Amino acid sequence: MLEKDSLSLTDKMRIIQEIVPGKQITLAHIIANPDAVLYQKLGLDPAVDYAKSAIGIVTMSPSETAIIAGDIAIKTSGVELGFVDRFSGTLIITGTVSEVETSLRALVDYAREKLGFTVCEITRT
Repeated sequence: MLEKDSLSLTDKMRIIQEIVPGKQITLAHIIANPDAVLYQKLGLDPAVDYAKSAIGIVTMSPSETAIIAGDIAIKTSGVELGFVDRFSGTLIITGTVSEVETSLRALVDYAREKLGFTVCEITRT
């Protein structure tokens, strides 16, 4: 515990940020018609993925849920998995705008209804 009077003006306060364990989807976003350079920066093959026209990004905890989300995403539409990280809880998918939207909707609904997760709104740029 930090006492109010223990800091002088020259002292720096240290803030620690961490993920609080919970069942949640914290980001579900669709990037429609991204520039080819974004595919490259994400480590995706722009020659293959650029024609797909959309990127979906999801973050969740517990992080292993990314495996389930990836499975749901590829089974509900024609999306391709770009990246699945079971340690950070990140999922990146590519496909047409409608495929990505269908997959994100399916995985967010499943997480809320079947897994009892708190979920965010699906956003789009």
